[in-house]
Amino acid sequence: MSQPVHKIRTGALQATIWRNFAEKGNWYSVKLTRGYKTDEGWRETENLGHDDLLPAAKLLDLAHTWVMHQLEADRKGRKQSEQVVK
Repeated sequence: MSQPVHKIRTGALQATIWRNFAEKGNWYSVKLTRGYKTDEGWRETENLGHDDLLPAAKLLDLAHTWVMHQLEADRKGRKQSEQVVK
């Protein structure tokens, strides 16, 4: 299984960012989870409580910013490699 390229955490919430490869360029997906502790140890859920909503919005905003910067870096890298090949 591939590894995530980036993780952003705030409190019990985490955004995990994955890079996906395609012919037209990379694309990214984000999984939002909330950690919680049980008697057996730490678990993750995709379900959020009402107290999680605003922190989740901020976390997703940070994930969006990171992905947008990464896409720009990917475009620049692809442009440079195309120029070298020519």
